[in-house]
Formats: sequence, C-alpha cells, structure tokens
Amino acid sequence: MTRDEIMAAVHTILSGQMAHPHLEGFGPLARLNEDLYLDSVLILQIFLNLELEYGLSMPEKAISKQDLLTVADLVGLFDPEVADVTSATPTELASVGEGVHGEAPYDIKVHCFVSCVCEAVKRAGLDHRPFYFGVWDAKFAVNDKWQLRYHATEISQEFFRSWFERLYGVTVREWYDPAMTKIDNLGVMLDLVENRPETGYVMVMLDMFHLPERENKFNQNPFPHYLMLAKTADPEHWFVLDPDYRWQGEIARDKVIHAVMQPTVGGGYVFDRAQARVPEDGDLRAYFEACFVADRNPLLDSLRGIVAAHVEERDGTRLADLDLALRELPVITIRKYAYEHGFAFFWRALKLPAAEFDFWCDEIEALVNELKTLQYACMKLAQTGDRAFLPPALAHLDECDRLETKIKRELAGIFALWCQQQFPVAIDLPMSRRAAR
Repeated sequence: MTRDEIMAAVHTILSGQMAHPHLEGFGPLARLNEDLYLDSVLILQIFLNLELEYGLSMPEKAISKQDLLTVADLVGLFDPEVADVTSATPTELASVGEGVHGEAPYDIKVHCFVSCVCEAVKRAGLDHRPFYFGVWDAKFAVNDKWQLRYHATEISQEFFRSWFERLYGVTVREWYDPAMTKIDNLGVMLDLVENRPETGYVMVMLDMFHLPERENKFNQNPFPHYLMLAKTADPEHWFVLDPDYRWQGEIARDKVIHAVMQPTVGGGYVFDRAQARVPEDGDLRAYFEACFVADRNPLLDSLRGIVAAHVEERDGTRLADLDLALRELPVITIRKYAYEHGFAFFWRALKLPAAEFDFWCDEIEALVNELKTLQYACMKLAQTGDRAFLPPALAHLDECDRLETKIKRELAGIFALWCQQQFPVAIDLPMSRRAAR
C-alpha cells in the first residue's frame, strides 16, 4: 500500500471500526495526542486493525518508537523507505551529554504522588532517586471483573507518605478528609493555596480528563492524578505544577476547581521542602528491603490471572473483554522505568562502569517494550476470539517474567555490594524471602 492508501485506511479505521469522535482536522500533520486524542492503547488498536483488515503487520520498531507525534509519523512506520529510522529511548534522551556519573541526575517520571514529593526534594538540592525504589512494584488493583486498575479506593499513598517522612524528614500531612463533603474539602484547599508558604506545596488529586487544556497521554476517563497548586497575581488563575508530566503553567482557577470537584477523585497533601534532610544510609537500606520483591513479579502474576480468567470466561468475563481489562496497563508499565533510578543510585555510589549501566537500561527498555507487545497480543486475542493467538501471548508473558527477574537479580546484587560498602559488618540479606507489601 502507498502512504496515501495507508493514511486513508487509518481514517477509515478511526471513523468506522473504532467510531473515534475526534477526527476534526485529521491529516498528515494532525497530532496524535493533542489533536486526535489518541493514546498508546488506541494507537495499538489502529495497528491491530491495519493488520487484521488490511494485512499490514505492525513493524517491530513501532513498539519502541518514542516520538510518534503526527499521523504522518504513524503512517511512516509502514513505509519501507524509512524502515531503518530508529528513535532514542527515554534514557538516551535524558542522558545526552551526562552519563550515569554526570552531575545531573536521571529524571524519570513514572508515579504522580512520588513525582510531586520528589520535586520538593530536588528543589532542596537533595537526591530524589532512592525514593523510586518503591515504584517499580507499586500497588495496583484487579477488580471483581478481572480488570487491571492503577487507581482504586483500596489503594492509598500511606506507604509512600510514611517512608518519605522517615527518609527525608519532611512531614506530609493529608488535608483531604473523605468524611467531609466535597464542598468542605474545597474550602480547606482554597485556604491552603491562599496561605501557602514560599517553600510549601499544596498537592491535590483531580480528574485530568476534565482538564482538556492539558495533554493527557493516556486519555483515561476518569484519570485521577496528583499535581500541585499555587496562587498567582491574577485571582482568576492558578499556577499548576505537574512534575510527573514535566509541565507547569497557569490555568483558569474555575477549570482546576471543576476537575478537583469531580466525584471520581478525592485526595490531597501539604508539605514543606524547608524540612528536607539527607536520608540516613540505614533508612535507605530499610526502605529498599521494604520495597523489594525478589521472588516474584506481582504485575506479571496478576496479568497471568487476568488472561486466564478471560480465556476461561470465569466469573462472567468474556474473552472479547480482555483488551478492556488491560486498558490501564500502559499507566503501570511506565513504572518499570523506576528501575533506572535504582541502578543509577547504586551505580554512582559504587562508581561502577557506565557501559554496564547502559546495558541494564537497555534491559529495562526491553521489559517495557515487551509489556507493550504483550498488550498488543492480548488485544489481538480478544478482538479475533481465535485461541490460536493465546500461545504467543503467553510467550510474551514468559519473556516479561524472564526480563524482570533478570533485572531484579542484578539490582539485588548491587544493593548487596552497596550494603557491604556502607555497613562493613556482615549482614543477612534474605531478599528471596521478601513478601509483596
């Protein structure tokens, strides 16, 4: 097929099979996320329909492509003339000119609560990377419909809140009270924003779906998300700081309040970076041990259960619903980049060779890409209903398990080396017996 034919096929898929409502301005220069509101899962859906309806298999490079901005970029993936074009990984983009032993720390955003409190640590001139030890296996949920969820009522931020206080000495107070009405909580938030000290932060959970001015990489509805607020000279606008999305700017106060008042969200904290101090090595060791799950991979265990439940059509599930069950997987997949923070922290402390660090970053990137490929395989299984596609999906699950286990073993090894350096007296590190928190 020619580029024009592929372009027309993409439009047909969006308007027909996918019934996508945002096609105004569709064309080569239309931006996938900002103009057409296409997130990573919807793009995978386009690839799947191109394969099933038009015989165009998704190129391997499509999974690792990080800079798909426009429709022309997407169509170009299927153009043999640009088949050798590759893109930089997030690690490569972040490390140009610096390397793991450079002055600037790697800055990977993968968890909104953690990114907010770490922003205070960074602005206090301290190393925030150790706090990401808790992110790669951070909590998620599987509901009674066997659907994966990154946000659920039973998930709290207490683990991160208490450890942040212990590590950095910063009191993190929860101002949002679920026993109060939304209006009363809003009153508390308004007072906190109005009286925020210069070094203080007011964090709030809002529904990003109701902030259409902001780029929403996942297009979830709802999309609970933590960010921070401050007043400006203009009483009609607030300054919004969103460390997780690397965005800051002014947004109309009423629009922010509208997103905060949605019934889908509720939460908020206040803290002050003036309290921040350097973590004690003993606390860092205890935190790593509290976070590290060496003998299994919780996300992959849950994914196996979800796939099995849908294949067996257990508890009222249907195989056709498997793609919906994994709809939020990309939000959790990016947490695996937190492994890079763990490697970077110990690599610098031990002054290990930079080339070896780059190797493990490539392995982490391979894990993330394999999780994306797994999701694509599950979407194909669900959409076709052909159980012949089950073995390839299970093979991708096995490969994800192999990669993550390999990464964890290496990380456990360098953690042990770090402990030997910081605590010369021999200590017992029964990492294999750690249980998931």
